[in-house]
Amino acid sequence: MIGDAQVDIADTDIRHQIVALLPDLRAFARFLVRDRAGADDVVQDSIVRALGAINQFQPGTNLKAWLFTILRNQFYEQARRRKRESSALQARFEETEAADPQQLAQADITDLQQLMWRLPPSQREALLLVGAQEMSHEEAAAICGVPVGTMKARLSRARSGLAALMEGAQANPG
Repeated sequence: MIGDAQVDIADTDIRHQIVALLPDLRAFARFLVRDRAGADDVVQDSIVRALGAINQFQPGTNLKAWLFTILRNQFYEQARRRKRESSALQARFEETEAADPQQLAQADITDLQQLMWRLPPSQREALLLVGAQEMSHEEAAAICGVPVGTMKARLSRARSGLAALMEGAQANPG
């Protein structure tokens, strides 16, 4: 631990700061989860986890980045859990129907949100954190646990990929 300063959950200022960040956390979660109720669950679980570990937060550091990191980790942890549960269910009960990937690829994609979902998750994440959440490359890199150069590269690839997808959607409107 750097220094002896610790945050107390009874500190009204930190509680107000967390409450003020809820809209940003919900927006990030909605983008990750793509479901309002699921996103709210991830935010709630993340806040509970953050409050339980509030003594690990270093005063003077970026609370938003700390909370976004917890939310992101919570999302991926839940995704891994759902994948394990799904695999267990599939092993127990064979699925009779599966979506045809070509049907999904042939869908009419004109909406920016739909185009973004065609980007790899790391690129979508970079666009959301730096673009929509207006975080610096450094903050986004810290949240994702990657070097700043990697975050810049992901963002560049995401922008190029999105531009290519937009061109493709315009060239093939239907």
